[in-house]
Amino acid sequence: MTHHTLHMPIDEAAVRQLKVNDTVTLEDTLYGIRDATQIHLFDRGRKTRMDLHGHAVIHTAPNVRKVPVSDRHPAGYEAICIGTTTSDRMERFTRPLMTEYGVRLVVGKGGLREGSLDAFRELGGAYLAIVGGTAALETTWIEQIEDVDMDDLNPESLWRFRIRHFGPLRVAMDSHGGSLYDSVRHDVDQQRDRVLAELGIGQGTGAATPTGARP
Repeated sequence: MTHHTLHMPIDEAAVRQLKVNDTVTLEDTLYGIRDATQIHLFDRGRKTRMDLHGHAVIHTAPNVRKVPVSDRHPAGYEAICIGTTTSDRMERFTRPLMTEYGVRLVVGKGGLREGSLDAFRELGGAYLAIVGGTAALETTWIEQIEDVDMDDLNPESLWRFRIRHFGPLRVAMDSHGGSLYDSVRHDVDQQRDRVLAELGIGQGTGAATPTGARP
């Protein structure tokens, strides 16, 4: 297991160095994005003036407060609480984020599916997992909301955050086909089969298989 400090943006070669179970700290810039943002980008044909090429996006709809524009608050927003939402429902957007906007890293919780893993493998990307329930801590890693686009969707706007020491995050899906979620499922299956065998439940035992258990 290796720790990587990545100053954004990064190129494909840097992403290819990441392996499942490595840890990552992000520096400089992070983009906030969520369901409505991507529905408008990819289903409704909207465009953004922001350049996401080589960057990381985080699945979030932040709790922010409108404030006067200033050097400290150039976008006119102050961060109150910026947490991470579950990624699974945004699975279908991973590939277009990478092909159309050049995104390299996706930060979220709960994982993505096989389609995203294929996109990471083919295009050079990775999924970085964050522990659920850590929104207060995450907010301390965000120094400033630098810019916002598509703000009619607020809070599901497209946000550009200035970050410092954002992490550590765990590499949960890499560009080599590795998936922490697949490994966990495999381990759980093995443990379940072992327990069922010890209980005399399973193929060839003649015993009834409990509801939900694999025969």
